[in-house]
Amino acid sequence: MPVTEDMETTSIPRQRVVLVTGPAGAGRTTAINALEDLGYEAIDNLPLGLLPRLLSGPPPRRPLALGIDARNRDFSVAAMLELADWLAGLDGVAGDLLYLDCRPDVLLRRYSETRRRHPLAPAETPQDGIAREIDLLAPVRARADILIDSSELTPHELRAEIRHWCAPENGGTLAVSVQSFSYKRGLPPGADLLFDCRFLVNPHWQPELRHRDGTDPEVAAHVRADARYAAFFGRLWDLLGLLLPAYGEEGKAHVTVAFGCTGGRHRSVAAAEDMAAALAEAGWPVSIRHRELERQDDPAAGPAPEGAPAA
Repeated sequence: MPVTEDMETTSIPRQRVVLVTGPAGAGRTTAINALEDLGYEAIDNLPLGLLPRLLSGPPPRRPLALGIDARNRDFSVAAMLELADWLAGLDGVAGDLLYLDCRPDVLLRRYSETRRRHPLAPAETPQDGIAREIDLLAPVRARADILIDSSELTPHELRAEIRHWCAPENGGTLAVSVQSFSYKRGLPPGADLLFDCRFLVNPHWQPELRHRDGTDPEVAAHVRADARYAAFFGRLWDLLGLLLPAYGEEGKAHVTVAFGCTGGRHRSVAAAEDMAAALAEAGWPVSIRHRELERQDDPAAGPAPEGAPAA
């Protein structure tokens, strides 16, 4: 049905596609990883001829980051420029050509540190390959929508630049994983923040609650009834309100917050459930895991340590 002036139209968000290129050693891999952490679907070393086919299918659910390398078998400057122009004129697509630049002396130093051969001069000196690639990519650099010089940037600073230019408009950045665990079974690997709940009143000593877990409303209510719980949770919430935005600004993509108690079934589970719910309500992307409850349901996990109470 044709659209008339009397009909209301709805604005449809355009598909974001970022082409990432630049001389070898300028930080393309770091940029691709940073874009992936921002929620992009990242594909590195994509042959240029496959991109139209990729975009001709169903619309991707996430923005796309495509690493283009001069070493690709079908790479040519003319094809690269034609592709960038094609993207710019494509309906429903917001295409950007991101070029990572770097001074030749810095590229040479990076090659000297890694002792790798330059891909465009495998039988010659790295200086020859660097000069050849910079000259080859000069028209691409001139066409770039986003130009980032990585010469003086640390990997952390480069990620911050990528975030500045390419962060999705919906702002989905830092993901938070909330976990519960038992100290008897050891600390969860990879946890960023650990909080000990063993000072709280233990539902294990209530016969009617002992064989339930912290996801049970009555068990959770028993934990919250501890006079110290509200102060503990409130101060922890204030702390996370400070830390999580700072982690996001620092470029971190994922933070794990872990709550522990003796058996990992009651107090830590209840606290983790409350925190995950509060974070989700505040708009943070949250996942939750109860390690000991998963092991309880997994016959291959083995029995609990000898003498370990249930919570």
